[in-house]
Amino acid sequence: MTVPATADLVISGGTVIDGTGAPRLKADVAVTDDRIVAVGDLSATQAGRRVDAAGKVVAPGFVDVHTHDDRALLSMPGMDMKVSQGVTSVVVGNCGISLAPLKITKRPPPPLDLLGDESWWTFDSFGEFLDTVDQAPAAVNAAFLVGHSTLRVGVMDRLDRAAGADEIKVMRGKLEASLEAGACGLSTGLWYKPSEKAPTQEIIEIARALKAHGGRYVTHMRDEADGVMDSLEETFLIGREAGVPVVVSHHKVTGKNNWGRSTETLKLFERYRKTQKIGLDVYPYHASSTVLKPDSIEISKRVLVTWSVPHPEYAGRDLDDLAREFGCDKFEAAERLQPAGAIYFSMDEADVQRILSYPDSMIGSDGLPHDEKPHPRLWGTFPRILGHYARDLGLFSLEEGVRKMTSLSAAEFGLVDRGEIAEGKFADICVFDPETVKDLSTFEAGATPAAGIAHVFVNGREVWNTDGSTGNRPGRALRA
Repeated sequence: MTVPATADLVISGGTVIDGTGAPRLKADVAVTDDRIVAVGDLSATQAGRRVDAAGKVVAPGFVDVHTHDDRALLSMPGMDMKVSQGVTSVVVGNCGISLAPLKITKRPPPPLDLLGDESWWTFDSFGEFLDTVDQAPAAVNAAFLVGHSTLRVGVMDRLDRAAGADEIKVMRGKLEASLEAGACGLSTGLWYKPSEKAPTQEIIEIARALKAHGGRYVTHMRDEADGVMDSLEETFLIGREAGVPVVVSHHKVTGKNNWGRSTETLKLFERYRKTQKIGLDVYPYHASSTVLKPDSIEISKRVLVTWSVPHPEYAGRDLDDLAREFGCDKFEAAERLQPAGAIYFSMDEADVQRILSYPDSMIGSDGLPHDEKPHPRLWGTFPRILGHYARDLGLFSLEEGVRKMTSLSAAEFGLVDRGEIAEGKFADICVFDPETVKDLSTFEAGATPAAGIAHVFVNGREVWNTDGSTGNRPGRALRA
């Protein structure tokens, strides 16, 4: 290492966990402009600013690979719910839902309405959306997926059928244009109504556009309950036929009769990963959250309402309690609340831990930033990995937890020069206290910032510290 004479910033006296899974080491980190320029003993380097990281860990900024932050980049660009956790980059457009390319004049069908009402759906082209993000930067970097459901809503007159050959051609053309503009892949949400009637072949034909652009296929599968194995087989088939890498979103097994089946699903991953590129992400909670759906209500021990358009006053309430107050069953109560969202308690913690422990599982929050009473994963996912699972339970080492949230994710989504603390890499950095880092968000108070996150830098500029947001917005649209 060449010791630089000067640097804009030196983070000194900390313990570096570099993101690769390598053992931690005592080292200083120097930053000039938006890059890390040295890692080592930098006591002789003159710094414009020197941050004392004694007793703290200096790690790469975390990459949230599964978000629904498309609109949040524009409507809440400070992105406090992410930077407060140490997140410096997000992947948006998951579960078949992307804010572009789609321009509509009426409220979109669920689950597209998780991103907002018709006033937000104004981007005819993906390039126009990315340009808007560039012109009004957020505090975090963002990579972008194109949603299959978004394509269907924009092209088809009815969604309760398979797309015809001409419609597939138009959707594929829109995907190709989006990839040329900088999108990094295609996402599907085959469990949701806008795409549930799309046959496997429809997805394959559209996904074939990905290969020439180095894109990836990312999916909220058709079924994560009784049909989880068939859905995995379908997912891997789509990847093989399209000749592209696959990422299985928020991998889980839901419904009590499926608890324990993660042993089966992970064996299937291992079998197919020998011959094709397959990744997966997971969030560290045994409850999920999305729009209010009867099939999710049916398999859940408990349901909490997160938002309701006709009855916003019921956000945060238990659906069973509301049904009793209404004098009806919970399914009729859900109908009265529509359109609405909910948290579902339908998973087993042992499955969650087994998937978290799988060496190649990435971490994604799947947080819903526009929910009135959000799931705690929106504000707590990454500190929960560091504190609860790595430190308190010892499920894996801190080095391994950081790797799952940084270099592994950056490599899987093609985020060049991110996800590592090393000379020449972008200065996306999180400084945290390994003894006190902890998620504080709960199912009752989901929007609570975590403890123990001391400093967060994006492209070399500080966006969060112990006093809160700095107001800086140095994030970039990460075009593929």
